Amino acid sequence: MKIRLIFLLTLSSIFSCKLEEGDFKLLPHPQEWEINGNSQLSVTDLKHYFNPSGISLPAGSDFLSGATATTVRDQAQLVYIIDLDLELKAEGYLMDINNDQIQITAKDQAGLIYGLASLEQLMEDAEEQEKKLPICHIKDYPLLSYRAIHLDIKHHRETLDYYYGLIDKLKKYKINAIIAEVEDKIKYKRQPLVGSSDALTIEQWQKLSEYAQARNISISPLVQGLGHASFVLKHKEYQSLRDDPESDWAFNPLDPKTYEVQYDLYRDAIEALPQGKYLHVGGDEVKTTGRNSGKSALELQLLWLNKVCKFAEEVGRIPIFWDDMPLKQTKVYRPINQPEMIKEKVDSIWNANQENLEAFLPQFPKNCIYMRWNYHSPEAYGNTKAMQWFRDRGLKVMGATAGQTRWVLMPQREGNMDNIRSFALSSIETGLNGLLLTLWDDDSPHFELYHRGIIAFANDTWSGDQLSKSELKRAYRHREFSYLLSTDDFAFIDSLEKPVGQWKNILLKGNKRNYQKEMDQVEEDALISLPKSDAPGQWSIDNRKRLELAEKMIQSSRKIAEKIDQIQKLTKRNSFALEVYQRVNEIVQLTPKILLALKRFDEATTEEERFKEKKSIDQLQKDFDELRSAVEKTYAKTRLINKPKDYILDQDHHHHLANQSLNFDWQFGAEMRIFERINSELN
Repeated sequence: MKIRLIFLLTLSSIFSCKLEEGDFKLLPHPQEWEINGNSQLSVTDLKHYFNPSGISLPAGSDFLSGATATTVRDQAQLVYIIDLDLELKAEGYLMDINNDQIQITAKDQAGLIYGLASLEQLMEDAEEQEKKLPICHIKDYPLLSYRAIHLDIKHHRETLDYYYGLIDKLKKYKINAIIAEVEDKIKYKRQPLVGSSDALTIEQWQKLSEYAQARNISISPLVQGLGHASFVLKHKEYQSLRDDPESDWAFNPLDPKTYEVQYDLYRDAIEALPQGKYLHVGGDEVKTTGRNSGKSALELQLLWLNKVCKFAEEVGRIPIFWDDMPLKQTKVYRPINQPEMIKEKVDSIWNANQENLEAFLPQFPKNCIYMRWNYHSPEAYGNTKAMQWFRDRGLKVMGATAGQTRWVLMPQREGNMDNIRSFALSSIETGLNGLLLTLWDDDSPHFELYHRGIIAFANDTWSGDQLSKSELKRAYRHREFSYLLSTDDFAFIDSLEKPVGQWKNILLKGNKRNYQKEMDQVEEDALISLPKSDAPGQWSIDNRKRLELAEKMIQSSRKIAEKIDQIQKLTKRNSFALEVYQRVNEIVQLTPKILLALKRFDEATTEEERFKEKKSIDQLQKDFDELRSAVEKTYAKTRLINKPKDYILDQDHHHHLANQSLNFDWQFGAEMRIFERINSELN
């Protein structure tokens, strides 16, 4: 139900500004919300709170730190109760703000946390706009019960303070779970060699988990198994456990020692995150041979899956498994990512191959959740058909969408908002338990830039599509920065995506930015060529389209820079996020300037002119060095930007940009190499 604003002009209007539409925004959007004018309550009036049972305010209620408990109900400006008989879904709440008192009636402790989270947002708006709180009624509850984000820290980790702050933000937007892909970022006790020297200790993870649980966020570990095992198998001490002796990608599922190691990692991860109810075992993107055992890849995968699912059950965890390989190995996977494929074609593929899948059905563990991940086309009939196959056979299934996949510098495609909504709505409509928002760190943009996608996911999994995409973007800017910035005049993120996408390979022949280690090892050069002194002007002709693109990128980034600067002057919150966006835009603006400087050098007709243009390129390199320093300084406010000196980079089978170097060189590899080439060839 859309917000219904009923404006009542009363005598109170003399003392407070009349409410205007959009003054107050809540994310996620409530199921029902009716505003009926202005109360007499200012934020500074909240001095006392009352609970008839003496229940303390839950953790995360710091915004009420100026208020104290009272035993007299009529003295309180805030009254809150938990009513287990309230006819609402779990985590639901009612909020009524009348002229001089706020009442929150929650279904459970989580509902109280979320009712207070909504109050916090209303108070934030009232304080910022110097208004009274609105007289209103809210009835609210989630449409999906499990709303989890993915915290992928395989290539680096943030500071502990950042993670605590992130949990506070997730609570504010009613996210209730995290799947933490810990890889080597736990100091394992049972297999200590696996943990990186910059890993968090089990005790540090435990404290973080307890902090999250107090805010109704359960953290469960994802410890990659079978495949994606480079963080273990890269160490020489574990090489005997490889399925392929030459590859650190996958464990040998027939070696009993494989399970000794994996179970040890599971035990430590569960000890580190004791409040979680799941154990995500991975299992995707892998094809094993069992050292040429004669067993099929699917037989080997299901053998492994049964063993790890049995272990999970024994330790009281529900196992989650990426479902792609059984579908691929039985040839029903292709339609999943092809929304254009007509129903009849999808059905024909399934009819031809479904018996391959059915033959293995008795070997599919029944205690497992089969996670159907689809990051670009969850609406595809082939995707929904695969999910329905699991459900029809009594198997548990859950979806996984994405707020970040393999995009450099920042998420693309509007933070993947269309696909997040599509998967959220289909999960709601089909009665699924929940949804996971994956946030892959493969190419490692700053985590601040994932927040818009996280907030979109929080909204859509809680309340569906009550807000249009444009309304959601405006509400995001309102909540994250200021009500002054909610209008489309201050939109810039979508505009930044295009030049960011163009930046990736503008200095390269093809899609090569993620292949920096290979550039250092082979003769073939991925960089574009440089101008030749014996053919002045020819380079500019050969690179005409690239140069036109560079001009457009610079023009776009200049306009975006002006917009960000304007927003920075007006923002009330989250200035650090804007600083990160500013750095991204500066990177995007500088790289094409290299091309235009080379164009001027190429078109110079005399040695004197070339010398002058080479000096301008030298200055550009100094500008680049200063920019890199600024980017590192910004990112390092929350991120450990350098890996430990003793860290072993793995074989990098998927060419993850963030796995190209121990320091921050991976972010600027193409720029560094072209300056090296310029200094070598143009002197």
